[in-house]
Amino acid sequence: MRDFDLNLVRTFVLLYETRSVTATAESMHVTQPTISYSLQKLRRRFGDELFRRGGGGLEPTTTARELYQPLHHALAGIETAVSGAHSFDPATAQSRFTLCLSDLGETSLLPRLLAELPAHAPGVTLSVRPLDLVNAEDMLSRGEIDAFIASRVIGTGRIARLRLFDEGYMGMVGASHPRLTGDRVSLKELAREQHVAVVSQTGHNGPRQALEAHGLLHRIVVEVPRFSALPYLVQHSELMAMVPRNVARVFAADHPVRLLELPLDIEPAQVAIYARHSHGRSPAQQWLIGFMRDLLAVP
Repeated sequence: MRDFDLNLVRTFVLLYETRSVTATAESMHVTQPTISYSLQKLRRRFGDELFRRGGGGLEPTTTARELYQPLHHALAGIETAVSGAHSFDPATAQSRFTLCLSDLGETSLLPRLLAELPAHAPGVTLSVRPLDLVNAEDMLSRGEIDAFIASRVIGTGRIARLRLFDEGYMGMVGASHPRLTGDRVSLKELAREQHVAVVSQTGHNGPRQALEAHGLLHRIVVEVPRFSALPYLVQHSELMAMVPRNVARVFAADHPVRLLELPLDIEPAQVAIYARHSHGRSPAQQWLIGFMRDLLAVP
């Protein structure tokens, strides 16, 4: 260990998480040749190639996979111990952060962030991109975005997952729906109605699975890719939709719709922030993740 530089540990961990020499160099504020030289030292130290070129970037070898967890945990502990050496002052900072959010996040979570941001960080601005779950993990690892919020569980280990809350569902119909007039709906009533459903990769599959479990998929007459379309489709029709609770309340405040308790056992969505591991975050990103988690998390 006497000739083993701690920066080599950080280089290895970032290479594993980003799968990119370029992204690792940018994160460590060094040149790409410096990272390549460090990788050669790591290969000699462990007697293994560690990473091979692949179609999606660097592919870790078996040895690299075995090394990642212990080195990652060791580095995280060291970073925590010395985190006080660098600081980010949100009261005076002039920073811009980039987030990826689904239409649900833009509707129900982004307004809460924007409402509190001026009081905590008046010089901080946000840039929001549509959530692309296929590429979000790589975008995060490359530093193209600072964080994203999703309800689909991603557990590759390359990025950190910070739980916010589990979200259930409510029924939503137009305010003047002729049959469903109370504050809840029975299974028999639900089976008689025609439904509009959301088909996407965001992780909100519970409602569709619940309908399928009761043999009611044939009652879906309209499928759309985004939840934001639902209030417009039900408010002046006899259609029914099943909507996550948080955004359902937002819809009810702005549209002529009513919310109903459902008779189905629907698996809740697990909403979480995804970010780089703590050792890969800048002090500014550490503040951002803490701010988002403190504001949005439900115990």
